Amino acid sequence: MANHKSALKRSRQTEAKRLHNRYYAKTTRNAIKALRGTTDKTAAQELYPKVSSMLDKLAKKNIIHKNKAANLKSSLSLHVNSLQ
Repeated sequence: MANHKSALKRSRQTEAKRLHNRYYAKTTRNAIKALRGTTDKTAAQELYPKVSSMLDKLAKKNIIHKNKAANLKSSLSLHVNSLQ
């Protein structure tokens, strides 16, 4: 248990940030699953820029690593381009 007021505040802030980051990471994961589950090329091409933007925002805020965002975007791009 935290003994100082500043430690209590830091604990509150950390928990709030953790929940915030968890929400956006989960939302992005669901969007990625939806994009990977699509078999229609036009729907995938419409969804890809939104997912790509979400990944860029998460990387910018250090919720995920920038290389992970780049790898995910690359694999999703390959998936969209491979659809007929």
